[in-house]
Amino acid sequence: MTSMSSSARPLLNRRLAEFGTTIFAEMSALAVRTGAINLGQGFPDTDGPEEIREAAVRALRDGRGNQYPPGPGVPELRAAVADHQLRRYGLSYDPDTEVLVTAGATEAIAAALLALVEPGDEVVALEPYYDSYAACVAMAGGTRVPVTLRPHEGAFRLDLDELRDAVTDRTRLLLLNTPHNPTGTVLTRPELAAIAELAVERDLLVVTDEVYEHLVFDTAEHIPLASFPGMRERTVTIGSAGKTFSFTGWKVGWVTAAPALLTAVRSAKQYLTYVASGPFQYAVAEALALPESYFAAYRQDMEAKRDLLAAGLAEAGFGVYRPAGTYFVTTDIRPLGERDGFAFCRSLPERAGVVAVPNAVFYDHREEGAPFVRFAFCKRLPVLQEAVQRLKTLAG
Repeated sequence: MTSMSSSARPLLNRRLAEFGTTIFAEMSALAVRTGAINLGQGFPDTDGPEEIREAAVRALRDGRGNQYPPGPGVPELRAAVADHQLRRYGLSYDPDTEVLVTAGATEAIAAALLALVEPGDEVVALEPYYDSYAACVAMAGGTRVPVTLRPHEGAFRLDLDELRDAVTDRTRLLLLNTPHNPTGTVLTRPELAAIAELAVERDLLVVTDEVYEHLVFDTAEHIPLASFPGMRERTVTIGSAGKTFSFTGWKVGWVTAAPALLTAVRSAKQYLTYVASGPFQYAVAEALALPESYFAAYRQDMEAKRDLLAAGLAEAGFGVYRPAGTYFVTTDIRPLGERDGFAFCRSLPERAGVVAVPNAVFYDHREEGAPFVRFAFCKRLPVLQEAVQRLKTLAG
């Protein structure tokens, strides 16, 4: 057995050298080790609708999807995605040439960036961002250019002037996420209109991650960027079943885009997983056809959980940014006399028996995110109630 010399090249591709184990894995392991309530990783602790779970069982038993499904996804799901976009947003997509099924939204993001970005291209993304964005831009050889959402009047806001200034002659693509994880911001119609005008003016491609489209609260409204003038032909829209139907382990996502864009994304996707989640695709096709009452009840349930956790966090002494969308609450730990989100989150399981995630991992400008910590509320009410009770010890 030979040993590597100390001068040998590192094993990990240098493009990925800055990315270690994800914070979600670290904090979830910490929750298991300490027995703490895990409000860090964003997965529900109950399954979604029983009839949808049974639809997956039925597909398995009927032999649908047990072998390789078609590369673009099973026709039933592609038709259901197209119908969903038309019914909800008035966006018409051809299920055969403009819809692609992926292994969750994460693969959709990876395939889109690998397909559309070349070395030297700049990708403008809203900061803080879901951690896979940075890794996927790096794998594509692109340069990420963060535009920071900053707190303003109780919410995180986009500075449109800063966004315009971030675009250069090297900018290839805007990478957007609305409703936004981790801040809970939902971009407004005027903001989206301004982004659309910028994309058209500078001839930019746009990838929009809209996986929380069904989780918008109060007066917020989710509006797909592709619905704005000049955007349908330049926008790759990403959706997912995991967040909407609480089956995150099924890994069923999708892309809708004009034929030329979709063909490019599919060219990259076919060399990633080729296909995935066969029987689950049939179940998700049925899920997307659920009546509006399901989506309304799901939203109301999450809104009640948001209110419970937000109130409890405020009572515990956190500064709380009440989210307009997603199932995360971002908090400010400075009112507790803390400034370092990493240290705070690593000590919180011992101090209060709860796990959260430091927002700084979602920033290039770590100092911008240092005092912010994210909690997930996609958990059963008794779990959230117990977490709130535990967190109150911080105030004392």
